[in-house]
Amino acid sequence: MPTLTPPETDAGLARRLAARAGELLLRVRAAHSHGDPAALKAAGDQASHDFLRAELAAHRPDDAVLSEEDEDSRLVGRADGAGRLTADRVWIIDPLDGTREFSEEGRSDWAVHVALWARDAGTPHRLVAGAIGLPAQDRVLATDDPPAASPGPGAPLRLAASRSRPPAFLTDLAGEVGAELVPMGSAGAKISAVIDGAVDAYIHAGGQYEWDSAAPVAVATAAGFHASRIDGSPLTYNQADPRLPDLLVCRQELAAPLLAALGRQLSGAAAPGGSGVPSTGKDTR
Repeated sequence: MPTLTPPETDAGLARRLAARAGELLLRVRAAHSHGDPAALKAAGDQASHDFLRAELAAHRPDDAVLSEEDEDSRLVGRADGAGRLTADRVWIIDPLDGTREFSEEGRSDWAVHVALWARDAGTPHRLVAGAIGLPAQDRVLATDDPPAASPGPGAPLRLAASRSRPPAFLTDLAGEVGAELVPMGSAGAKISAVIDGAVDAYIHAGGQYEWDSAAPVAVATAAGFHASRIDGSPLTYNQADPRLPDLLVCRQELAAPLLAALGRQLSGAAAPGGSGVPSTGKDTR
């Protein structure tokens, strides 16, 4: 009797697609000149998108897809867009997260995001599988084997921040909680840094979409991290409007104090002299 290969799990598929799309992006990057960043970004986005859509059509033909690079899937009222709102399973993909970093020679803080939303999932975000491909770092973080939560880097707290669009209040919040800001590229790279323990938290409020955070949030929560909106409300996906403009991802013990500090900052009532964010007991300075 021939040995039957078990069907590929959703999480295994997410991992494989993130890895293979990443390999494709590395080839695109090697074949194009960094002297034309716009052309390199466009080539990478299109190649990865086409690959992911073709693979999902082949391996999960009954599932809907929400992709940054597919306008019809984003806009309700179009055939695909309407379809994803009634679908039971929707893949949420970002074929190239961090196009700016991808187009800059030598940078490794860009990613591929592949996540699966399921209507019958038991969590508020309903993300049941996900993978963050970090091609230039030669690794993939995924929900089929979520990494163990690493301890933070110690005191002071380190907050991953956007290189180009940090929230206006983030500098003040960092001052209140005694934190250092660590500029990084893509959302996937920042949330991976939280999971790895390179930073303690990622706070963003400058405008994002579901594909920017779905896969990283799936992996982070599978690994035991906190993920929410910056007001503490749940992150929700596969909405009619895919904008999901803010989020907090951090170690569980930091969620309450950081949310309290965020509440003070956003209300304009930040208290000087500290926020009560606990120290890790280590000093890396």
